Amino acid sequence: MTPPLPDLRLARPQSVAEAIAARASAPDAQFIAGGTDLLVNMRRGIRQPDILIDLKGIGELTGIDVGPAGLRIGAGASISEVARHPAIVGEFRSIAQAARQIAGPGHRAMGTVGGNLCLDTRCIYYNQSEWWRGANKFCLKSRGDTCHVAPQGQRCHAAFSGDLAPALLVLGATIDIATRSGRRRVPLGELYAEDGRAHIRLAPDELIVAVHVPLSPPPSAYAKLRMRGAIDYPLAGVAVALAVADGAVRSLRIAITGTNSRPFVLDGTDELVGRAVDDQALQQIHHRVQRQVQPMRTTVASAHYRRLAAAALAARLAAELFAEQMT
Repeated sequence: MTPPLPDLRLARPQSVAEAIAARASAPDAQFIAGGTDLLVNMRRGIRQPDILIDLKGIGELTGIDVGPAGLRIGAGASISEVARHPAIVGEFRSIAQAARQIAGPGHRAMGTVGGNLCLDTRCIYYNQSEWWRGANKFCLKSRGDTCHVAPQGQRCHAAFSGDLAPALLVLGATIDIATRSGRRRVPLGELYAEDGRAHIRLAPDELIVAVHVPLSPPPSAYAKLRMRGAIDYPLAGVAVALAVADGAVRSLRIAITGTNSRPFVLDGTDELVGRAVDDQALQQIHHRVQRQVQPMRTTVASAHYRRLAAAALAARLAAELFAEQMT
């Protein structure tokens, strides 16, 4: 039987400023949009906010637009809107592919872009019922003092499993963040830290308003490994953006999710610029991914398997994008 939600209050601000003010005045409050991640954690006793601040009524957070400044996706836009938007499907393919592979149709209709970017990290010792976690003396991420994945360490290794982040990272996305003192625009990668307990670099009263992606993006693609062909989070997810000129790589970016506590852009891909994506180049990609990902025993699949899968996905997507542009 699904446990009931605890008693709480609900605030419904009508503007970004009102939402931030509500959050600043209530330390135990939590922003909610689609709630596909938060509500599950609340039912499991993982999150226990006294107040939920509903963002659904804020018009500024919605909408998807393409203009001279590039693609703008409101943080409150639904995943299903992103997956079917004509401009995204046509010009920003990795984003559409990532959106289509998130959870199930109902989740995509409710879930939002901002929610997926701020998805809580996951671990088989954390995403469990209250009694299960209590029987294991909880964990370092929630109410315990030991990371069961790495008991001798002092860092939580729960993995970030959002699909949209790598697809946006390879296209150079930035985000608008609203605060009490104003707004700032930062590269999306600056949102994340390699810490399963504190992987989002946002103050409690800061809010992502929109995502921006430059126009004329390079060809891109996203693929992920999961236990089932639908619904599941990625055990490893990879986005690749690769542009070709005169039979050689002009630019290459690879981003990965599901293996680390943050999504990240692979280092060293600039070494392949000016070269064909041949067997030697693919071996380099495979090797670099294996060296830089840090999967741990946070899922039912082995860390080694996820490491190899991430490397294989990166090499496969790079080869496909190169071949596509050479025909």
